[in-house]
Amino acid sequence: MARIVKLLSLLEGKEQHLLQKSASDVLLSGGVIAVPTDTIYGIAALSQDVEAINRIYNIKQRDLQKPIAISVGDIDDIYRWSKVTVNNDLLSELLPGPVTVVMERSEELNPRLNPDTKLIGVRIPDHKFIRSLAQRCRQPIALTSANISYDRSSLSVEEFKHLWPKLDLIIDGGILSSSGERSGSTVVDLSTSGFYRIIRQGSGYEKTLKILHKHKLQEKS
Repeated sequence: MARIVKLLSLLEGKEQHLLQKSASDVLLSGGVIAVPTDTIYGIAALSQDVEAINRIYNIKQRDLQKPIAISVGDIDDIYRWSKVTVNNDLLSELLPGPVTVVMERSEELNPRLNPDTKLIGVRIPDHKFIRSLAQRCRQPIALTSANISYDRSSLSVEEFKHLWPKLDLIIDGGILSSSGERSGSTVVDLSTSGFYRIIRQGSGYEKTLKILHKHKLQEKS
């Protein structure tokens, strides 16, 4: 059974640092953990670790043809792991936030992560813990929703209790939405310069559209 640690019960400072270190140690040793994000709970592993990625697919009973996005800590990291087609101001307005930007992957990214596509979805959640975790690991974190595929997403750790025995660590950040919103991030394809395509509307849809139009991107049919 995975160890469960309550994030909200910890103080800022030393305790927070120790929890981040504990979570990063689990990831760096090939573990799979559950974490809160700015939208829903996610299952996370290091994107460069093939065995850990395979565990995520097994835990979720996920179709191997369905890609998994990565989470990074800072805007600069997006340039390392993908081929950016938009200006930095646009990225900085979209992120951090409930948005996944899809671009062509870089050669440095694990070729066995989503091997059937040249694209990669990249997130910077507006959540201090998961961002700090990516910064500490110094590599992207594969991040997908904490549920069996096609089940509803999770707003509390109790909602994916059936997955606890398959995880190595669970970070309990409490209930993530008082409104019951479960739509996850907005997913937007920015792989073609000057154009965008909304793949999933998600919780950041309206704001995302305003930013894309502000920067004069055209919708790709």
